[in-house]
Amino acid sequence: QVQLVESGGGLVQAGGSLRLSCAASGRTFSGYVMGWFRQAPGKEREFVAAIRWSTGTTDDTDSVKGRFTVSRDNAKNTVYLQMNSLKPEDTAVYYCAAGRPPYISRGGGYAYWGQGTQVTVSS
Repeated sequence: QVQLVESGGGLVQAGGSLRLSCAASGRTFSGYVMGWFRQAPGKEREFVAAIRWSTGTTDDTDSVKGRFTVSRDNAKNTVYLQMNSLKPEDTAVYYCAAGRPPYISRGGGYAYWGQGTQVTVSS
């Protein structure tokens, strides 16, 4: 049974930092893409960043470039999202996802999802 468990969310002031973790279990994720998505109230879910488990190559969306970094720890089977210079518009529930999507920025291609962790950035 695949499980993705996010942690690390919370309340932070604008300009601050948070590191989200996604602990993955239940299968071998080699060959998978691990994605981070977020959904703000009243808005659609959007792609944030992703990392290919085998190669470590990453992608992220323009709005977080230079501020967010996605990484993985193979030994711990955990993916991280380091978020710096946070802005109020980053406020959302952040989700971890795993799969072999044809397009990494489209959530429909991911097979597994975590329960989400709330990130709130105050101005």
